[in-house]
Amino acid sequence: MTIAQTAPKLGEPGFSGDDHVLPFQVEGLDVRGRAVQLGPMLDGILGRHDYPPPVARLLAEAITLTVLLGTSLKFEGKLIVQTKGDGPVDLLVADFSAPENVRAYARFDQAALDSAVAAGRTEPHELLGKGVLAFTIDQGPHTQRYQGIVPLDGHTLEEIAGVYFRQSEQIPTRVRLGVAELFDRDEDGRARHRWRAGGMVAQFLPPAPERMRQPDLPGGDGETMAHSLGEDDNWAEARAMVETIDTDELTDPNVGIERLLFRLFHERGVRVYPPQKVFDCCSCSREKLKSVLSGLSREEIEESADAENEIAVTCEFCSTTYRFEAAEVLPA
Repeated sequence: MTIAQTAPKLGEPGFSGDDHVLPFQVEGLDVRGRAVQLGPMLDGILGRHDYPPPVARLLAEAITLTVLLGTSLKFEGKLIVQTKGDGPVDLLVADFSAPENVRAYARFDQAALDSAVAAGRTEPHELLGKGVLAFTIDQGPHTQRYQGIVPLDGHTLEEIAGVYFRQSEQIPTRVRLGVAELFDRDEDGRARHRWRAGGMVAQFLPPAPERMRQPDLPGGDGETMAHSLGEDDNWAEARAMVETIDTDELTDPNVGIERLLFRLFHERGVRVYPPQKVFDCCSCSREKLKSVLSGLSREEIEESADAENEIAVTCEFCSTTYRFEAAEVLPA
């Protein structure tokens, strides 16, 4: 393994560890990518909401995907990854504010979820139902948002994200996501419950763009030609390697991302770059919410106030509750 800057050798202290996204490059295969293991940051987001395990797993995958893609942004904007469907978990939202802040939440119907669990229908496509996966890039005021949308057409978020890259980016891409629920004991011997997740995005970016050809999606005009040309050997090799990864390797802190990359690509030579730390950090504030409330009509404010003539607003992302006296936000 080659380290892009001075860094410890493989197995020595100082490697990226949890909640750091690690960019990498396999020059021998013309592949670039990003990999991550999420621990305390993910556990903080999921823990404050106390989601049922099937919901927590789905949201953890969405967060992992968002972190992998969001840390590639070259500007201080936002990447929002959102699913919206007709299943028991009708909404997942993961919001990445470049360069490092993450927040997320899920919305679900408890009764519908209980029925699905009782019937054993807990696969991602069964919980999400029919709908869409949207990737939104917001570069801030005075810019136009970019949004890419694909149907929830796949059994997992991995598959659905792959369809997005195929249709929108048109870059050969393989996404891997894994989530683990851990039950162990802390240093004092007390029972502990934690969530972990890991993920990798690998993309084929050869010097000659024509080598990026892929078989067309079913029904496309280019299907016959693409099959006759075949998949590039370098990408076929890289994709096959990435597909050997299992969930335990993605989430096990004793494996680590650097060791995993070395296992996959050491024969070809893999270069890793300085890791990027990500944080559980919400962008809500009292001032922002007060501004929103101030835009309501007098009637809407009066209807929202409680017996003490106060309005309570809870952030869906971080569960922080802000209280305002109605007089603070009434229009003049």
